[in-house]
Amino acid sequence: MNESLLRSLTPSVLGILVRRGADFAAAEDAVQDALVEAVRVWPAASSSSSSSGGCPVRDPKGWLVTVAWRRFLDATRADVARRRRENVVDEEPAPGPAPAADDTLQLYFLCAHPSLTPSSAVALTLRAVGGLTTRQIARAYLVPEATMAQRISRAKRTVSGVRFDQPGDVATVLRVLYLVFNEGYSGDVDLAAEAIRLTRQLAAQVDHPEVAGLLALMLLHHARRAARTASDGSLVPLAEQDRGRWDTGTIVEGIGILRTALARDRLGEYQAQAAIAALHADAPSAAETDWVQIVEWYDELARLTDSPVVRLNRAVAVGEADGPRAGLAALAALDDSLPRRTAAAAYLHERDGDLATAARLYAEAARKAADLAERDHLTRQAARLNTRRRR
Repeated sequence: MNESLLRSLTPSVLGILVRRGADFAAAEDAVQDALVEAVRVWPAASSSSSSSGGCPVRDPKGWLVTVAWRRFLDATRADVARRRRENVVDEEPAPGPAPAADDTLQLYFLCAHPSLTPSSAVALTLRAVGGLTTRQIARAYLVPEATMAQRISRAKRTVSGVRFDQPGDVATVLRVLYLVFNEGYSGDVDLAAEAIRLTRQLAAQVDHPEVAGLLALMLLHHARRAARTASDGSLVPLAEQDRGRWDTGTIVEGIGILRTALARDRLGEYQAQAAIAALHADAPSAAETDWVQIVEWYDELARLTDSPVVRLNRAVAVGEADGPRAGLAALAALDDSLPRRTAAAAYLHERDGDLATAARLYAEAARKAADLAERDHLTRQAARLNTRRRR
């Protein structure tokens, strides 16, 4: 079954139904029904035909549009509001090739509508644009399928009254894609890879340096994925990663995309983050990292975002560039409740040779950590320093 083909066709098929007059929520349900039918019918048809790739039809997009439209009409006729939709039912277009218009960009804007919560926008984007099923999304986010179904239904109801041609906000779309990427991998869907696929799709639709910046950032982070965990699943800090396991082809692609974006001289936060990631990826070893330039990029990023998390990361970079005490001084200006501040302080105290304070802070940071892998890593760091002190 050519699943990638189905998912790539999903947004354009959905867009065609909406442009024909279908309500977004009903159209999205009909498209999902058509995808299920394709999964059921296409493999069987392929086995009895000479076609390859799991697609036995000459026009897969047209096939999906026809099936989805019929499912929409069936649902419309059965609905109590049938009389209000008679015009839609009676105006079924004649069979023929599907229109060439690509509505993917409008779907991005619709699914990332400002009225939606971030979690709802992510779920709706994965379903309507990404073509994932509710079950796949629920497994990826480790929530019951019924919970995810309710979240998606509420999101669809929220955006059903929004005009399909209403201008959207690229920044909101990028935030949603960034949230998808940061979820990483869980269940049977690789959300990091899915976010990269969707961002590539967006980059082909809109000429915007920040879209390119986000794509470069994702690629540069994803290139290090294989080295981020040990064989037992434990976290491996950046400085200790085996750089031979990094994907150099992906790094080269990410740096090339970033350079093109930066040349346009319209700096944004994703380009600045990608520049930092590029400096890490380009260093032959941790000791050869250009920390001075990384601090300069964090200064730019702080100017763009005024984010406490950015200032926290900048403090660690200052500790690498100018010494741990300079880093601790920068860290002192930040709120104690800031996530990972205690872990950063532990690291800088260890660099400064104060093992007792560092061990205490690592243990404290472990108690605060929400992620199990991070908690285990910090606990091991505290145990390591306590063992060194007893020797």
